[in-house]
Amino acid sequence: NTQLNYWMNSKIRTRSLKNRVAIVTGGSRGIGRECILALARLGCDVVVAAKTTDPHPTLPGTIFTVADEARALGVRALPFKVDLRNAEQIERMVETVIARFGRIDILINNASALWWQDISDTPTRKYDLINQVNARGTFLTTKFCLPHMKKNGFGRVVTMSPPIATKGIAGRTAYCISKYGMTLTALGVAEEYYGEGITAHSLWPATIIESLASKNFQLGDRSMWRKATILSDCVVGLVCETDEKFT
Repeated sequence: NTQLNYWMNSKIRTRSLKNRVAIVTGGSRGIGRECILALARLGCDVVVAAKTTDPHPTLPGTIFTVADEARALGVRALPFKVDLRNAEQIERMVETVIARFGRIDILINNASALWWQDISDTPTRKYDLINQVNARGTFLTTKFCLPHMKKNGFGRVVTMSPPIATKGIAGRTAYCISKYGMTLTALGVAEEYYGEGITAHSLWPATIIESLASKNFQLGDRSMWRKATILSDCVVGLVCETDEKFT
């Protein structure tokens, strides 16, 4: 629509996020880390939510190293180990954030498990894993954050998930089921909280983003990859948007 085209063709409009608090899942590396740092540069206090607490030779970055990077930008940062398959851990994380910061303003649902295989080559355990992390984990994290956003009359929810399609899912059907669940959560928030100061967006790149996953799983041609900062730039634009009808 006209508003969307205007927004996409304009320079990213940023503003101070001082005194705001953001939770970024999957924040220990890649897109999540870039989102943490982009928000921190605008003065936003951040919660680095992920599973990685110990350095790994092939998986650089932990919740602690990223939290240190954010603190170096002058904001408060809380590293929190959480497994999105565990509802109790998610709820405990939200309770801890409220106890520490007193509010939650922004949620970036970035954490995701990857599995690109045909239906017949998808073990039950893999199907369960990606749906527990992606669809269920995103839904529950959002569910626990929303009451605190509503209390303050402000919220920005961004999920890293694709537009829902009926074709082109061959070879990754189970993955699409799990990712479309994330998208439906974004759509649900946008409708349920319209006019209440809470907006929601589903954000998905046109090409594969360079990451450890794209390298390890050999996803496409490196010449097609874009940097993770293209998504963190988009996140900043969506979070800083003042038009609450833009959802």
